[in-house]
Amino acid sequence: MADSNERYESMVRKLKEHGYKLTHQRLALARVLSVSEGHPDVETIFLRLQDSFPTMSLATVYRNVMLFKSFGEVLELGFPNGRNRFDGNKPFPHPHVICIRCQKIIDPDVGSLKDMTEEVADITGFVILTHRLDFFGICSDCMTEKV
Repeated sequence: MADSNERYESMVRKLKEHGYKLTHQRLALARVLSVSEGHPDVETIFLRLQDSFPTMSLATVYRNVMLFKSFGEVLELGFPNGRNRFDGNKPFPHPHVICIRCQKIIDPDVGSLKDMTEEVADITGFVILTHRLDFFGICSDCMTEKV
């Protein structure tokens, strides 16, 4: 996990650089994203902000998450069911392990990913701009649950 204060400051800096107002709602959203664990979807982020901002809409949260994504401050993980998840902690490409039962997402520490990216580029002749590496399985919590 990245340092949440550094992540938060980076998000605020990007808002300033691009001329956006530092509203209380945007700053609160930046704080939620900077400490995000488990790669929340927009609805989960929305619920985390509801106590402090009961009049804020889901559309406002979505629009601002997309704003942070456009700055490279949030990584979006797209899924076929349309419930995309977001990572404000590590807004750069990295591998994920995803439970197909409970949808838990974990970021494994894999040191050889850079080597693999370079190898793929060498083999294919592509200039690799980004990547996504996901592993799907059943987490240990779901494995121990009685079905």
